[in-house]
Amino acid sequence: MRRSLVLTDDAARHPFLASLPPHVRRGGEPVRARRARLTLHDLRDFLAAYSACFVAVSLFIA
Repeated sequence: MRRSLVLTDDAARHPFLASLPPHVRRGGEPVRARRARLTLHDLRDFLAAYSACFVAVSLFIA
């Protein structure tokens, strides 16, 4: 006989949600969305990667 580890919740509208334990379904505090900000460090890393890829492709073509 196979028994599941978690009892199902009939009030859940989706089978996956029904299989979750109650403390997980309750949830917690909603996560605040942070605004993404680009820094000079990010720009420097992007330019370094772009330059490296450009040189590699140029050498491959040549």
